[in-house]
Amino acid sequence: QVQVVESGGGLVQAGGSLRLSCAASGSAFRIFAMNWYRQAPGKQREYVAGVDSGDTTDYVDSVKGRFTISRDSAKKTVYLQMSNLKPDDTAVYYCNAEIGPLGTNHVIGDYWGQGTQVTVSS
Repeated sequence: QVQVVESGGGLVQAGGSLRLSCAASGSAFRIFAMNWYRQAPGKQREYVAGVDSGDTTDYVDSVKGRFTISRDSAKKTVYLQMSNLKPDDTAVYYCNAEIGPLGTNHVIGDYWGQGTQVTVSS
């Protein structure tokens, strides 16, 4: 079993900043990539940012230049530093981990956290 847990959400005024954290724990495994998604009220879940085991990063255009994703491999943790937040960033943010067994290079599953609420007031 693998568990993924997000934290760091909250209420912030437009223009403010938040840092989200996501930690993976459980039986022996390796992480190939970790990603952030978000889902706003009445909308489908969308990809926000991701980082792979080679530290290659990717962002959706709407957050590029404002959000930074990074990872701490020893802690099996990924962070999302969010700056210059806008009301349109309001959503539940979900962490996704692409995981495989130790000693392999094969992703066997995508694991999701329960989400953390980010609310940006105008």
